[in-house]
Amino acid sequence: MEELYGQYRALLFTLAYQLTGSAADAEDAVQDVFVKACDVHPERLEQPKAYLCKMVTNRCLNLRKSARKQREKYVGPWLPEPIRIPEAESLEMTVVRRDLLSYAMLVLLERLTPAERTVFVLREALGFEYPDIAELLGKKEVNCRKLFSRARSKMGISEEEPVAAEAAELEWVSRFLDSLEQGDADRVMSLLAEDVAFVADGGGKAIAFRHPVQTRDRVAQVLLDGLRSLRSYFHGDFHFELAPLNGETSIVIRSGDETVAALFMQLRRGKLAGMYAVRNPDKLARV
Repeated sequence: MEELYGQYRALLFTLAYQLTGSAADAEDAVQDVFVKACDVHPERLEQPKAYLCKMVTNRCLNLRKSARKQREKYVGPWLPEPIRIPEAESLEMTVVRRDLLSYAMLVLLERLTPAERTVFVLREALGFEYPDIAELLGKKEVNCRKLFSRARSKMGISEEEPVAAEAAELEWVSRFLDSLEQGDADRVMSLLAEDVAFVADGGGKAIAFRHPVQTRDRVAQVLLDGLRSLRSYFHGDFHFELAPLNGETSIVIRSGDETVAALFMQLRRGKLAGMYAVRNPDKLARV
């Protein structure tokens, strides 16, 4: 069992994290599964990858049921919990990075039913073949294909469009930050798409917009006003840090020992199409 834990823990964590959007829930699910697997007869573990993935999937589906009730009481938009994947990473983190959907994709997964989300993650993130997905979920292969197609449609991804989101490179993020810090409204506007959206998750524990802010003019104003508010609130005692969160170049705002926010950027043809700000302190522990 110790050998199986070392071999499959990273894969199972990546699966669980993308099914729940919570690193804490993912870690709990993986630990619970390995504890239960200790009591499984060795014959049932002849194909350990499939068996353990099935156990984790079922555990996460149960977690999603209870999470749905909690989300109904959640204050404002709910965003996935960020995870830090350092550049000098271990072999385990390499596995996580390789099989991890972009943060923007994790946000879109919230539109899906549990079954659609599971099929999409198994197929698109982890590269499972449809017959294996069907066996793992106890469904027909044709139904899994339909679930995957329906998931893409709900996420606004056409059949011809690649799933991988356009990454915000270090040079682009640095230019964006420089424009903000200089208060250059024209330069900020030039980096935003017309239909850009800004989503913030404060969870009722930190100041954040209750609804997404949309359109280039409004988002630019919110970003520039927000920077002025930060300077006033922290008396200038804060700084931006470029950090490898979820395998992407992201922005972390810190003041002293406090992590104020984690910002993710989704680009489309070189313009900012979406910005996601995690402000809920409960979700910033791993940042």
